[in-house]
Amino acid sequence: MASKTHWERIYRTKDVAEVSWFQEHAAQSIELIKKTGVSLAAKIIDVGGGASTLVDDLVDQGYSEITVLDISGTALRRSQHRLGQRASLVTWLELDITRAELAHDFYDVWHDRAVFHFLTNETDRAQYVRAVRRSVKTGGHIIVASFGLDGPEKCSGLNVVRYNAESMHQEFGNDFKLVDTRTEAHHTPFGPDQQFLYCYCRKT
Repeated sequence: MASKTHWERIYRTKDVAEVSWFQEHAAQSIELIKKTGVSLAAKIIDVGGGASTLVDDLVDQGYSEITVLDISGTALRRSQHRLGQRASLVTWLELDITRAELAHDFYDVWHDRAVFHFLTNETDRAQYVRAVRRSVKTGGHIIVASFGLDGPEKCSGLNVVRYNAESMHQEFGNDFKLVDTRTEAHHTPFGPDQQFLYCYCRKT
């Protein structure tokens, strides 16, 4: 996992709309969260969602138990500023997900777009999966989006791991049932498209 210093520098020196993973609206993520069928009172955590607009759309649609976790306090503060008074409706966690001790059997939906592919170290990936196992309820939903096999080999100056549906599912293991996969051609703010792979699993 890249250091906290790295991500603080990224968010202090770039506008949110300038980072390659920026989306005005996280349409695929919203669609998959809706596909889970959870209620508006479901507990949803967006891992690495510091400056993402996903939280705005979830609040707008009436979801009431949202947590946003990010290693960068600067990224979290940008979202809080953007949301204004609505930021009080959200729980904000400034944590490294590979070191976090989250509440046990707590979340109904775990969402991550563009964190997991930065975990190039096997130990970090194991710690991430451990956090999922601990904090997602049995029967809960896990939505992870990472670079696909045709995606870039680096992002934000860092190496990444690229996945297909099979290799992504293998990282989580047989306790997670693969429900849906899809790819997305993400249009970056500076031009080239990036291939993202979305995997939606249920914790059995």
